[in-house]
Amino acid sequence: MIDHRPTPVSAARRRTVIDALRRGAVPESGLDLLATGLGRFEAALDQELDAVASGASVFKAVRGEYGSGKTFFTRWLGERAKRRNFAVAEIQISENETPLHKLETVYRRLTERLTTASFPPSALRPVVDAWFYALEEDALAAGASEDELPGEVEKLLVARLAEVSRHAPSFAAALRGYRAALAEGDEATAAAVLAWLGGQPHVAAAARRAAGVRGDLDHFGALGFLQGLLTVLRDSGHAGLFVVLDEVETLQRVRSDARDKALNALRQLIDEVHSGRFPGLYLVITGTPAFYDGQQGVQRLAPLAQRLATDFTTDPRFDNPRAVQVRLPGFTQDSLVGLGVTIRNLYAAGAGAPERIGSVVDDAYIADLARAVGGALGGKVGVAPRLFLKKLVGDVLDRVDQFEDFDPRRHYALTVSSSELSDVERNAAASSADDIELDLP
Repeated sequence: MIDHRPTPVSAARRRTVIDALRRGAVPESGLDLLATGLGRFEAALDQELDAVASGASVFKAVRGEYGSGKTFFTRWLGERAKRRNFAVAEIQISENETPLHKLETVYRRLTERLTTASFPPSALRPVVDAWFYALEEDALAAGASEDELPGEVEKLLVARLAEVSRHAPSFAAALRGYRAALAEGDEATAAAVLAWLGGQPHVAAAARRAAGVRGDLDHFGALGFLQGLLTVLRDSGHAGLFVVLDEVETLQRVRSDARDKALNALRQLIDEVHSGRFPGLYLVITGTPAFYDGQQGVQRLAPLAQRLATDFTTDPRFDNPRAVQVRLPGFTQDSLVGLGVTIRNLYAAGAGAPERIGSVVDDAYIADLARAVGGALGGKVGVAPRLFLKKLVGDVLDRVDQFEDFDPRRHYALTVSSSELSDVERNAAASSADDIELDLP
């Protein structure tokens, strides 16, 4: 259900959301202002986040067709996690840039995209610095003198990373090397060692020698480094780590050998999460129904299919939000109109003449625009939200706000060019038309 009660919103948050929609993008923040129809997930997901903050670990699979709002959903959930003081990372899975079967690359992208409530990507260095500060504070609180501090911090480092060092001793070695380089005022070496700790390849040999580490991070070492990162996050005051592996359905389009390796890596990740190896981790993947149900996806690996099996044969109203796999219903005409009304009200709150925005772009006009955009996409409303919101903000609301005599019913005809469509939207649109012009009633 849509909550129409006015909520105070800062100008900066409003601008961030509106600017993203104008570009046809999912906002990086402020998604709580747009969330419609997600209320039924809130209680179960908040309980899972609280459990992870208490030392548990959770794996979640999000299922939805293209355009159903999977990216929106995961960013919305990531914002809820960040408000609980989680660190957050969103990773796009792709064959060339981030293949899932190479976990060392996934880990590297994680550290590159790592963000917290206080720091944008990459927040790895602030997190590590905060960890060493916490170790120093703990050592001083235990009675260590200034002269004893380096030795006591080393003891705490060994103790806190004891479990991690069983699997990835080089993680602790790199942290020592980073701290030593800082103490010597060698910023270049410190930065290089931290890059190696973040999984970056081709770090200078001199920096690796200084830290006592060798080579580059590999597939198996990545899991140990993830375990170490979780320890550092927890000890530096963070509740946990929320990670999204987005668009895993791209695995269906890679070579069969790479696909099999990726599916097995996913199975391994799920098992490691469920084994309790990664306390403080909330791991989410997103994919289409074809990925979860098709023979080129999850069903190709029986053990993985068993782990993700979820009953979706009942009425969607009774879907279990606590299940390992949850489905997003996608947009209907009514929910698309409701979202448009929410955006119109958000926009009006920061406009020079909010009453005019509300009267000229009334609910009936928003419904007309939603139908027209859906019609331009072959009647497939489920893939329409991005384009609908882009047109509503950039073509309609901006003009009404800036030109007193602009009336979208008289002065605007929806035009959809192939060049502004995503691949999915283009497939949904009429295949023979370069431009589709629709006069709104």
